[in-house]
Amino acid sequence: MATSIRLSRGGSKKRPYYRIVVADSRAPRDGKFIERIGSYNPVLPKGDEKRVVLDTERAKHWVEAGAQPTDRVARFLDAAGVKERKASNNPKKAEPGQKAKERAEDRAAKLAEAEEARKAAEEAAKAPVEEPAAEEAAPAEDAATEQAEG
Repeated sequence: MATSIRLSRGGSKKRPYYRIVVADSRAPRDGKFIERIGSYNPVLPKGDEKRVVLDTERAKHWVEAGAQPTDRVARFLDAAGVKERKASNNPKKAEPGQKAKERAEDRAAKLAEAEEARKAAEEAAKAPVEEPAAEEAAPAEDAATEQAEG
């Protein structure tokens, strides 16, 4: 029989309380279990010694018997010195998803376009300062010659 050491939820809505139990791996989460070896109360502050209560002797017995702890229970067992837990590393967890990458690329493209437009506007503001005087003078001369002729 495959056994696991896991949490069984109790408590009311938004006030969780867990029992650390040894159960058949096929049994439901809050269903039938073989033995209760501790409790976990996440409502209590992290420094409180009653937050995790664990019978280490029974936990050692079940680990030696082949019971597989869940990730959360493995943390408790590691803290109690019953079973050493390997540190897990998932470098892809922090990597954004495909849609987020696309949004970031679109945002970067829009910023680049806005920067180019701003630079073009600055250059246009600098260059036309000299040209409009020449352009305005030419039409004024044309108008003066037209009036003299006409």
